[in-house]
Amino acid sequence: MNERPEKQHGIGHVFAAARYSLGGVRRLWGETAFRHETLAFVIIMVLFLYEGVAAWAYVGAVLLYLLTVSIEALNTAVEEMVDHVSPGYSEMGKHAKDLGSFAVFCLLLANGVWAAFVLAASWGWISN
Repeated sequence: MNERPEKQHGIGHVFAAARYSLGGVRRLWGETAFRHETLAFVIIMVLFLYEGVAAWAYVGAVLLYLLTVSIEALNTAVEEMVDHVSPGYSEMGKHAKDLGSFAVFCLLLANGVWAAFVLAASWGWISN
């Protein structure tokens, strides 16, 4: 087993945290779901740009995307831990993975509802 690195303090802690976050992004990029979520976000942004929606619509979409990505990261972490702790089949492990997947699904629905609401308002289907 590798020895744990020494804990950083002060400004070194900030740089170490940034390195850990970049490592997380690199790891998450290996997940097909994350790449699909990012592609969907880009498509939504292009649609919003094309429709000329208000700034609040972009802010909502960005916040929902960031929330989705954070939950996707936690879901991936749960999956990795379950696979590490219980390499064979485990009903409890299945439940943990299913719950993480459901959390991501809920946020994907929220993103879709937001995009549909913004576009429907832009097209005049919903009065402001």
